[in-house]
Amino acid sequence: MSTPPKPTTPAGRTSEGASANLTHGAGASVTMPARGPEPQPRGAVIRGNHPIDQAEAAKRFMAAPEHLAMHDQRLWDLRQKRDRQKDQIEEWEDLRQLASDIKTHTLTHLDTYLEEFEKNAKANGVHVHWAKDAAEHNAIVIDILRSKNAKRLIKSKSMLTEECGFREYAGEHGIEVVETDLGERIQQLDDEAPSHVVVPAVHKLRTDVAAVFAKTIGSDPNDSDVAYLTEQQRDHTRPLIIGADAGMTGCNFAIAETGSVVVCTNEGNADLSANTTGLHIVSVGIEKIIPKCDDAAVFVRMLSRSALGSPITQYTSHFRGPRKGGEMHIVLVDNGRSDRLGMEKFWTSLKCIRCGACMNTCPVFRRSGGLSYGATYAGPIGLIIDPTFNRHKYSTLPFSSTLNGSCTNVCPVKINIHEQIADWRRVMAENHEIPAFKKTMMKAAGMLLASPKLYRASLPTADSALRYLPRFIVYNRMNTWTRGREMPSVPKETFHQWYKKNRGKNGKKS
Repeated sequence: MSTPPKPTTPAGRTSEGASANLTHGAGASVTMPARGPEPQPRGAVIRGNHPIDQAEAAKRFMAAPEHLAMHDQRLWDLRQKRDRQKDQIEEWEDLRQLASDIKTHTLTHLDTYLEEFEKNAKANGVHVHWAKDAAEHNAIVIDILRSKNAKRLIKSKSMLTEECGFREYAGEHGIEVVETDLGERIQQLDDEAPSHVVVPAVHKLRTDVAAVFAKTIGSDPNDSDVAYLTEQQRDHTRPLIIGADAGMTGCNFAIAETGSVVVCTNEGNADLSANTTGLHIVSVGIEKIIPKCDDAAVFVRMLSRSALGSPITQYTSHFRGPRKGGEMHIVLVDNGRSDRLGMEKFWTSLKCIRCGACMNTCPVFRRSGGLSYGATYAGPIGLIIDPTFNRHKYSTLPFSSTLNGSCTNVCPVKINIHEQIADWRRVMAENHEIPAFKKTMMKAAGMLLASPKLYRASLPTADSALRYLPRFIVYNRMNTWTRGREMPSVPKETFHQWYKKNRGKNGKKS
């Protein structure tokens, strides 16, 4: 039996003492070997409303072996830690079902719980705003900031604000936005979107971060020690935080019963953003509503275990009202969620709690990097969410999957992710959102696979062709399957032939 690796600190050094006994989170992380320097591959090329070419961006990511190896190892490490945590809870599957049922109930009574949340939040002294889309959300927040003459806003991690393009909008209106989450701050300084819903800069090597910090905050470009880089970022950002005029957070769960919001972080950055200034603004997607505090306990048990393999986040903060003498504003954002709620095949995607477990297990995401999807939400969950925002622009994404079902198996709220990906493929085909050549090939394959006689008759011919055809005929630009892989060796006989000979009526064996 092999000896497990010693636990490591976040800086990648072997830890001793009390932390060496940790069996989860950073204490159970496998040390990533020092890699680089290697130029960081960039994400998908955005060309207006033209369909995202995820395959092209993925190809560039896979052509960077250091980044590919690190990304794949780190995310698989998170998946394994999630499994260890899951195995320690006997009632894990019951919790998954309960979490799914709570979300189903809430989403099918969403109007009732939103009104209850608004009523109770207002009773707590909170100003509640409603935004039908990203533009309204951004305008509401800017109006709040202008009313207080705020020039600098500190912000904790929020995928909703990324979805709304808020940081760019604020910059255009003279508001400086400072990200307080380390990963988000790295991405902000590098002018990149987050590549993962939980670990925004997971696609970067230490040397990438060293280069970004050297360029933007003046650190040593040759020092990629994680502790050094973290300290440099903290020293540079803390004065900006202390001198901020307003703070902004996202929301993991909004509790209708109390009118309060729950934000889960591992760095305490939500607490910094909410409490450093006298003005706290919260951006909340309407699907984040849950009925009661007891329900929050279920999701808190599931969230960090699914995301990072830790029993709970370091900080689980409940914000119920403004600080004494301060103000608290909550912006409830629709931005297409009501439309998605009416989609028979896809409404359950609104159950998502943004844990990223589906990304950590997905073989395509792990090997192509989150930025290759060219969208706010990457990975399996992104494949079913993104087309609801723009079906044409994200028409290629549902095909960036093997449909192996691992994403569905790890989802803490039991979203049937791989089935919805397959449903989106059907929608794209029916609405002529796939290339004519691919559609013709899929139609031909469908006819072949629908006829057992035709399928069995074609196999020997196909096998003979693969054995004897020149390589350039099989490996060409038209056959996208062979661009990044070798065809498997052709078997001497098909399974049907083997079965007929060995197990059929004329070849029965005892």
